Amino acid sequence: MINASTLARLALAGLVLTAATGAAAQKTPTKEPAKTETAAPVPVVVEEKPTPYDQRLIRLSEILGSVHYLRNLCVKEPEDVWRRSMQELIDKETVDEVKRRERMTAAFNRGYRTFASVYTTCTGPAIVAEQRYRAEGATLASEIVARFGN
Repeated sequence: MINASTLARLALAGLVLTAATGAAAQKTPTKEPAKTETAAPVPVVVEEKPTPYDQRLIRLSEILGSVHYLRNLCVKEPEDVWRRSMQELIDKETVDEVKRRERMTAAFNRGYRTFASVYTTCTGPAIVAEQRYRAEGATLASEIVARFGN
């Protein structure tokens, strides 16, 4: 059974952790194009700046991947709640930061694959692992919000 407060905390963490990162695109002086030439748009380069909570987000991503695998292993009907929570967190946290998005996605997949390589059926230890990971994720999300939230 999904603990509603855990899900709410993770969702809240995703909303609160949205960081406004923006970098002004540097423009270089260019000569005016001739009337017959077409000017190509200058690509906007967004500089990726690590946040002070990036390592915590990576761990949270790994936990979400682990819980996603373990929950679906032990329930009758597959659920997509944890993967969707991760997708929302990635979308809000890494708007134009490809490298951060890749790191968070890799951490989610690593958490998923780690347990997929160990558990193929729902067992008592799998249930305990899922409960512990959910508790760790809830604690981590609360700490991130408390320390870095606005």
